[in-house]
Amino acid sequence: MSFWRQLWEKFAPRSDQEEIDWEALLWEADLGEDLVRSLCRGLERRGLQRKREEARRWIEAELKRILCDPPSSVKKGVGAKPKVVLLVGVNGSGKTTTAAKLAFRAIQENQRPWLIAADTFRAGAQEQLSQWARRLGVGLTEGTYGADPASVAYRGVGEARVAQADLAIVDTAGRLVKKRHLMEELAKVKRVLGKTVPGAPHEIWLVCDATSGLDVLLQAKEFHQALGLTGLIMTKLDTSGKGGMIAAVRHSLGISPVFLGTGEKPQDLQPWDPERYVREFFGE
Repeated sequence: MSFWRQLWEKFAPRSDQEEIDWEALLWEADLGEDLVRSLCRGLERRGLQRKREEARRWIEAELKRILCDPPSSVKKGVGAKPKVVLLVGVNGSGKTTTAAKLAFRAIQENQRPWLIAADTFRAGAQEQLSQWARRLGVGLTEGTYGADPASVAYRGVGEARVAQADLAIVDTAGRLVKKRHLMEELAKVKRVLGKTVPGAPHEIWLVCDATSGLDVLLQAKEFHQALGLTGLIMTKLDTSGKGGMIAAVRHSLGISPVFLGTGEKPQDLQPWDPERYVREFFGE
């Protein structure tokens, strides 16, 4: 059953004469305050509060408009070698597994990836990425526990260049968005990477857990302010995450997903397809 149908069964009135609590329904879908208010105003202006199917079609069209418009950001890293991707996010969002999935995709596209284990604080993070590197047969730069992540990232891109890698994927430690010194440390990693390859990091992707609900919007705001995000990777969409926060982030910040994680296997990383996402959200 689609997210929308689950919500509809929960919030739809028994009689066609009753007005639907659209605000509660859309909040439950994790669409965020700004987008919920915008959609509710649109329904009211069009007199669609009691017109269930017309309202659903209009909301679907609005989500498509928001999500399908091309992002305003200019892509960097065209022609750069290696292209440097910096993965950031809070604890437990799935950054390390996502780094491995990105490496797997690069291999499938006949590219040579290089993994950089700049998470030097989480116990087992180095070992986890090392295991993935051996499994995938790709190069890896490791750092000692407690080492400066910026220095590991710098050394890693240097080793990736020597190895003539096409893509350098920098895995970082989870950050609590309210811990300013941790966010400043990430900003240092970004500055140092800028000294390795022109324009680096070419992508800064926030890895976020779909089950976190609207916390994703808060995370995106904080990381975007600190680093200037270029995209999202939403993980755990195979679980209970509704995914509505994708539209909330795009509406509020103009940032779109680049990939969606749907499992733990290397191949469980789908390129972002906004039209497919909207269809699946509404169960079409």
